Amino acid sequence: MHYQGDSWGYCMPMRSMGSDPMERVVKLASESAVAIFSVSSCCMCHAVKRLFNGMGVNPTVYELDQDPRGKEMERALMRLLGNSQAVPVVFIGGKLIGAMDQVMASHINGTLVPLLKEAGALWL
Repeated sequence: MHYQGDSWGYCMPMRSMGSDPMERVVKLASESAVAIFSVSSCCMCHAVKRLFNGMGVNPTVYELDQDPRGKEMERALMRLLGNSQAVPVVFIGGKLIGAMDQVMASHINGTLVPLLKEAGALWL
C-alpha cells in the first residue's frame, strides 16, 4: 500500500499511469466514490478526512507528499482549482467538488449528503 504510518489506513496505492499529472489526477479521482488528494501534515486535509469518516464515508486518500510524483499532481490540482492552495481536494463520483471551503459549504447547505448518496459512498 502507498499510505504509510498514519491511522487512516485506506489509501490506495498510486499505480503507474501516463506522464501527464492532470490525466493521473482525473484517473485516480474517477476510480473511487470519494477521493481526497491530501498532504499528510496538512491540518485542513486532516479535518476533511475526519468529516467524511464522521459521516460514515470511507474515502480513498492520496497523500501527495508520499508519492514521488506528488508535487506534479499538486501543481495540476492548483491549476484545476485556479488558486494557490492545492490541498485538500475532494472528488465525489469522479466530479470535482473542490477544496475545503467548497466541501464545507456543500455540507452546510445540505448538498453534500445527496452527492455522496448518488456516488454510492453513503447509504443512509
